[in-house]
Amino acid sequence: MGIIRRITSAMEGPIPMKKTLMDAMSERVLVSDGAMGTQLMDAGLEHGGCGALWNVTHPDRVVDIQRRYVRAGADCLITNTFGGNGILLARQDHLGDLAAVNRAAVRVAREAFDGREGFVLGDVGPVGGLMEPYGDLKPEDVRTAIRAQVRALVEGGADAIIVETQTAMEEVEIGVRAALEFGAPCVIASMAYDGSPGGGDFMTMMGVSPGEAARRLVDLGADVIALNCGTGVDMAAAADIVATYRQSGARFTMAQPNAGLPVMEAFRTVYRQTPEEMVAPLPTLLDAGVNIVGGCCGTTPDHIRAVRREVDAWTARQH
Repeated sequence: MGIIRRITSAMEGPIPMKKTLMDAMSERVLVSDGAMGTQLMDAGLEHGGCGALWNVTHPDRVVDIQRRYVRAGADCLITNTFGGNGILLARQDHLGDLAAVNRAAVRVAREAFDGREGFVLGDVGPVGGLMEPYGDLKPEDVRTAIRAQVRALVEGGADAIIVETQTAMEEVEIGVRAALEFGAPCVIASMAYDGSPGGGDFMTMMGVSPGEAARRLVDLGADVIALNCGTGVDMAAAADIVATYRQSGARFTMAQPNAGLPVMEAFRTVYRQTPEEMVAPLPTLLDAGVNIVGGCCGTTPDHIRAVRREVDAWTARQH
């Protein structure tokens, strides 16, 4: 009997497979993390500095931030690669570091779980401009920049790709196609909406409604239709948007609202919504059928801890 067969016969049953993100979403509501940019600045990142580069130069500081979210109850960590695409890295003279930065980000996030079950979502943020004919970015350059980032994140072992804070369908579709092309285990497409002054009537900056976004992204093959950031998008508004996503064919949904509206203090943007205020409408969002809930701008580990408590309480009431 060969060595491989001897080892196999000595095992009791098959080797357990790691649960996928979609398996987990089918079983329970997951909690994601909160803001990264403000946490990086609190850790010493200079204004205008390349936060994504910290995955290589200061991985200890990044893992410390993400570990605090895990200890607050996060099941999912979004990699520190919001600005890790080819266009933004080129502007900061770090294009040559793209693959290393994105692969390191997956490794750092995985480390933050300290061996616990958790899911690493490879973050693909906006390229920082508009494509022709609305702006001066050439579609092929955007496609090249995003494909390179997505490939590095998938090769680094991300459990999903999240193309986030998107306002134009043309850009989010490039990201989704790249994630599908490189075999991402799960593809998340997250749009940023703004509400009208009186509330409701949410649209992206480029005039895309939640229903239109969901229909197009579901048809394209995205597994999770999400929302994050935006003006006036709190937990209650997120519930309305998630309900629209569901009606438009989304199987899985994700919501990461901001901690209220921003205000300026001492030349710095701050968010004043407390954890308790933020999660007060969360049961409505959970009732709407959200599968992953976390936070975006202004949210801290304390906000995520409150989200965890509310999700656990809501789950207990379902049984």
